[in-house]
Amino acid sequence: MKKEGKIRVVIENITPQVDGGLYPAKRTEGEIVKVTAAIFADGHDYLRACVKYKAPKKKSWQNSELRPLGNDDWLGTFVTEDIGLYTFRIEAWIDYFSNWRDGFKKKAAAGQRLEVELSEGAIFLKEIIKFANKADYETINHCIALFEDRGKYEEAHSAALSDSMALLVQKYPLPVNVTVSKELYIQSEFKRANFTSWYEFFPRSAAEKKGAHGTFKDCERLLPKVAEMGFDVLYFPPIHPIGEVNRKGKNNAVNAQLGECGSPWAIGSKLGGHKDIHPELGTLKDYKSLLKKAKDLGVDIALDIAFQCAPDHPYVKEHPEWFKWRPDGTVQYAENPPKKYQDILPINFECDDWKNLWDELLSVITYWIDQGVRVFRVDNPHTKPVPFWQWAINEVNKKYENIIFLSEAFTRPKVMASLAKVGYTQGYTYFTWRVTKEEIIAYMTELVEGNSRNYFRPNFWPNTPDILPYHLQYANENSFVARYALAATLSSNYGMYGPVYEHYDNTPVEGKEEYLNSEKYEIKHFNWNVKNRITEVIRLMNQARKENAALQSTWNINFCSIENNNLITYLKTTADLSNIILTVVNLDPNNRQAGFVHIIKENLGIRGGINLLLTDLITGSEYRWTKEWNYVELDPYFMPFHLFKVNVRESNL
Repeated sequence: MKKEGKIRVVIENITPQVDGGLYPAKRTEGEIVKVTAAIFADGHDYLRACVKYKAPKKKSWQNSELRPLGNDDWLGTFVTEDIGLYTFRIEAWIDYFSNWRDGFKKKAAAGQRLEVELSEGAIFLKEIIKFANKADYETINHCIALFEDRGKYEEAHSAALSDSMALLVQKYPLPVNVTVSKELYIQSEFKRANFTSWYEFFPRSAAEKKGAHGTFKDCERLLPKVAEMGFDVLYFPPIHPIGEVNRKGKNNAVNAQLGECGSPWAIGSKLGGHKDIHPELGTLKDYKSLLKKAKDLGVDIALDIAFQCAPDHPYVKEHPEWFKWRPDGTVQYAENPPKKYQDILPINFECDDWKNLWDELLSVITYWIDQGVRVFRVDNPHTKPVPFWQWAINEVNKKYENIIFLSEAFTRPKVMASLAKVGYTQGYTYFTWRVTKEEIIAYMTELVEGNSRNYFRPNFWPNTPDILPYHLQYANENSFVARYALAATLSSNYGMYGPVYEHYDNTPVEGKEEYLNSEKYEIKHFNWNVKNRITEVIRLMNQARKENAALQSTWNINFCSIENNNLITYLKTTADLSNIILTVVNLDPNNRQAGFVHIIKENLGIRGGINLLLTDLITGSEYRWTKEWNYVELDPYFMPFHLFKVNVRESNL
């Protein structure tokens, strides 16, 4: 309290922070954290500021100095080298030592005598000598003697103006009357949270024989294909018993015909519930074998968590209090107008027995983790209370490490944001509907530069079993290739629903963004050996993503100017510029498009003339660019995009 009146520096608008520090900001292991703030004081004094940060489970604080950017904005950085919760704060103060030297320089330039100023300088030097290393100690001690010796004025005058004195001023700050911000937090997660490639297929459609129900053994046969394409997450729709009451038929028909398989999201029957496996897929032993064999190939099997029940789910009989009953004795089925889900009963999270309900649902997640699952795709989390997810994910993270939760919430932005804040690792996005150049740039700018960057990790999907977007309906293969390339290069996390995507399935239910003859309601049979242009693009793209660190981040994108709205181009670089990727995409699936790409030298660390070697990682073509504006031309029927690895010739560095 005694010093409060002496504190003059103000610290405002600290980033990163989420909701005033209510939630930790998110980063991944090894990421550079940029800390910014508005820092100012009355008058025109020099200021100094630093970010103090403490790594998880460490007692000591580390220090990184902030530098002024102009207009009272400051920036500092540190690296999240460990996994866990980082604590940080900003400290700022008046830099009286710099004030002294700046005043000394100005008065010296005006020809004034500066004996008193030298005496003031000696006082500062006596303070910093307490912290000096051995080499600087001798220099500082010598300067103190000079500044206090009136007979050596000229020598002292020169020493005060010397570069070595400037270095001492910078090297040894003198914090006094320090303003200390509140402590904020950063959750540093494992690297894979920010870099995954997802592939989805229905295991029941994996059989070799047409008309047969696929099994986990069939899925094992397909694992090498998934690994060969370069995916590291294989996601299945729910694998649990499917309800028989109100089972849906083909194309979402209200009444299923005899033998129809129903929707896997209508979970539960007399055969079991969320901790059981649909018997036609196999056994728990088969599933665990599949998990292991996938892991051996570098692939994680993602489990779908869908907290909803078919009318004949065991929960309905065992815990009727967990559901909302209507006056006629029936349970209210799920609706998302105009869609109706007569085969699904939503769980009533406002029931009086909510605590036991929460415990049971958490036990579903932990049960599957104990079987070996490490990745979860959660269906419609926005239709369950956010406080439940905050509690459940926190409880999981207390006991287990490196669990990924992907939120399938195509809903209102603030709801999507809230789910991310309370713990979801990744989230589905609106990319599926961002089509034009203007829309894509605006959306990426929002994700990367907006505050959501601190909590929302996007995962880009060009399609899902629920969504055949209008721009892919009746589209040619060029559209499929271009949309895939955008998803895989704009975002470090992306996914696709196949094999319908590789087969260019583009026939919708007329007037809707839904697949005709949707696999959600029937077993399909695919030629899993198909090889075409997009399967090769997928393989090469995933290989490029694994080999080029610049593609392993969403946050490093820099859009380039090109005077053609049908062409979009963007740079991605590592912080040290050791890896540079330039992507150019033709958004017109039917016509050749051309334009001039503007290369800003500073973005590539170029000081001299431009001399770039560009290698297309998809086609193998090479180009030499020696100008700021460079011509590109893309024929979508050959390849609708370039994925250039850029080599800056050493002569320019």
